[in-house]
Amino acid sequence: MATVWIPPLMRSLTDGQQIVEAEGESVRELVAALEKRFPGVADRIIDEGRIRPGWTVAVDGAVQNRGLRAAVGPDSEVHFVPAMTGGNSVQV
Repeated sequence: MATVWIPPLMRSLTDGQQIVEAEGESVRELVAALEKRFPGVADRIIDEGRIRPGWTVAVDGAVQNRGLRAAVGPDSEVHFVPAMTGGNSVQV
C-alpha cells in the first residue's frame, strides 16, 4: 500500500492522522480509496475531475503534472501539498 502524507488542512478528516496507507495504481484510485475511509477527502482534493486549484500532488518526491492520472506504486509515498506562490518549485 502507498503511504499518504495528509496535510494539516485535511487532518480533521483523518482523525488527526498525518500518515495513512491506501491502495491504488493512480492518484485517482488512491483518492477514491481515501474517500471510502475518510469521507470528504475527495472534495478537498478534486474539483471537476481534476486536482483542485491551489493543490499539487507529489509521488515519490516528484511533483506530478499528470494530476489524477499519475502512477502510484505499492511502495510509493504520496503528498498532497497546498500550492505555494512566489516560488518556482514545491519541495516535499
